Formats: sequence, structure tokens, C-alpha cells
Amino acid sequence: MTILPVLPVPVLLVLGVLLLAFCGWRWWAERRAGARPLARSWLWRAALVALVVTAAFRPGVPGTGTTQNATADLDVFFVVDTTASVVAEDYGGAAGGSKPRLDGVRQDVGRLVAALPGARFSLLTFDSSALTRLPLTGDATAVTTAMEVLRPEVTTYSRGSSVTVAAPLLTQQLERARAAHPERARVVFYLGDGEQTDGLSPMPFTVPSGAVDGGAVLGYGTTAGGRMRANEGHVAGQQAYVQDRSVTPPVDALSRIDEGRLRTVADQLGVPYTHRSAGDPIENAMTATDPGRLAAQAGSVAGRFELYWILAAAAVGLVARELYLLGADVLRLAPRRPGSRGPGSGGSGSRRAAPQGATSRGAPSRGPAPRREPEVTDAAR
Repeated sequence: MTILPVLPVPVLLVLGVLLLAFCGWRWWAERRAGARPLARSWLWRAALVALVVTAAFRPGVPGTGTTQNATADLDVFFVVDTTASVVAEDYGGAAGGSKPRLDGVRQDVGRLVAALPGARFSLLTFDSSALTRLPLTGDATAVTTAMEVLRPEVTTYSRGSSVTVAAPLLTQQLERARAAHPERARVVFYLGDGEQTDGLSPMPFTVPSGAVDGGAVLGYGTTAGGRMRANEGHVAGQQAYVQDRSVTPPVDALSRIDEGRLRTVADQLGVPYTHRSAGDPIENAMTATDPGRLAAQAGSVAGRFELYWILAAAAVGLVARELYLLGADVLRLAPRRPGSRGPGSGGSGSRRAAPQGATSRGAPSRGPAPRREPEVTDAAR
């Protein structure tokens, strides 16, 4: 028999011991107080705890046949630019285009996720500050969903950005991943346009030595630039273009890719730089992602018959018992409405109380008994 616990084994053991100890204490207290039915109920609850904790270990036995397995010994970190320039409308093919750069970023992230089945993914974004949108997860759908709902920073609150502002956060995430799973490779994909808009020179994009095993810096945009629609956050529908108010009268602001800065970031990360346009194969962005780390094995994993569902079904039965008893107690304690018949009351054919002036057989009575005069004694006279 093998186990595949849903939580670390020490955590499950501690939880199980604490809950069983509590049930045992309550059983002893009720038994000492003479409430034997309540004491028995705590034994049932202890059995429920034992079933749930054992099911959480996911016990199983080897089965017949094999199952397909695809795993990747990789932790993939996406560092995505969400400044206002990410929606500059100059993404397209070799002849130019008018789609937002964010469209290309979303498409490439989706393709990279599909090309690395079984890997774990994390999504970091940056504008005036860096943020972890999604911690490391093996759920590929969560990554693509997060990218679908991703929006640039609100234009009104934009204070300028640095191309290396995400370096401290990325370093922290890389160090945590390396400490937790030193055997896994760590891959970084930086997706942006390289524009430095905070008025300062960017700090070096330094990461710990040996923390990055591959990846790429992917650049989006053109040197001719593209206009950017504002993001007002609360305003629905298509919004106006961001204005360049350094000239009079104001004109539509343009965002231009800075490939020099992107190449610098790539050199500091130790990964290659590649410019991305619509239709480019995703393989061009994976030249430094070691495919040898992909441990895709089809039909090489022995089958396994899970046993946890039997324990879970028994636990559901005990929960149903508890709910039934709880419902019975509630009905027993519920106040009765005035005029409602008790359990011993008869139906429509039962006898009714005889009205005043009638005998139990229904015959009229002879009237009230004659009043008896008080007896007057000689002393009273």
C-alpha cells in the first residue's frame, strides 16, 4: 500500500491527534457526568475524525496497467510589464501592426505554458511597483486565466516605472523556490518593452548566482512607437489616447521599445533576448530553456487503485447521521403553536370534550345541583 497525502504527513498527524484527543476528552467528561448517550455520540465523532484524516493520506494499492504521465522538473517565472505602455498599439507582423502589445504578451505566455506541460508557474507583474499575481502553481489554467484578466495600471495613478523594479521580488521568489526544491530548475521569462519612465537610471537587475537556469527576455513594440489608450479603471468602453502634454497643443503620446535596455536585462539575468512579433514561433523564445529537464514519460507509470473514496464515503455516512440527529433535536425543542394537538390527540373521529350542561353520553343534564343553605346552629342564633 502507498500513500499520496494531500498535506504534509506531520501536519496530518498533528491535526489527527489533536482532534482525537478532543473527542476522547469530551467522551470522558460526558461519561463521568452520567450522560451516556452524549458520550456515545463523541465516539461516533472520533470515528469520523479517524476516517477523514486517514482519507487525507490518500491510501492506495498498485493496480493493473499503466497511466500516462507528463512532468517537468521546472519552476517557470513570468515577469510581465503592466505599465501603460504595454497597451501601445504597435504589435503585429513584419509589416507593422496596430494591436496592443498586451495581446502578444498574453499569446506568448499561453504558448509557453502549453510548451512546458507539468511545470510549475508563477506570475509577477510590475509598473510603479512589483506584485506577485500568482504564486508557484501546477495549474496551467490559472496562469492563462490570470493573463486574460490582466490590465495595465490605471493611467491617473501612474508615477513612472523602472524596467528593473521587479528584481527584488523576483530574487525573493527564486530564493524560496530554490530552498524548497533545490533539485528543480528555475526559468525566468521577462516580457516588456524596456521603457524607463521614472526619470532615473535603472538599477541593475541582479539575481543570486545560479538562481536562474534558463528563460528569455521577450521584447514587444517598435522603434516607430505606438499610441496608448488610457485606463481610467472605472470608465467602460473604449477610452481616449494618453496625451503628451510636454508640447502645446498636447498630442497623442507614443511609446517606443528600448531594446538596448532589454538586452541589458537579459545579460544580467544570463538569458538571451529576442524580439517578438505576431506569428513568431514560440520555439524562438525557448532557446535557453533546457528541454532535457522535461521528464515526459508516457505509459511508464504503474496504475494505482485509490482507496480514499471508500473512507470518504463512510465519513459522509457519519456526517449524515449527525445531521439527522441534529434535525431531530431541533424539531423536539421547537415550540408548538397554540391549539396544535399533541402526540396523543385523536383525529376527526376522536371524542371531543362534552359541552357544559351535557353528559358524557351526550344527554342533557338535569340542571345544576340545588344550592345548599348554610346550616344555622344554636350558637349562631
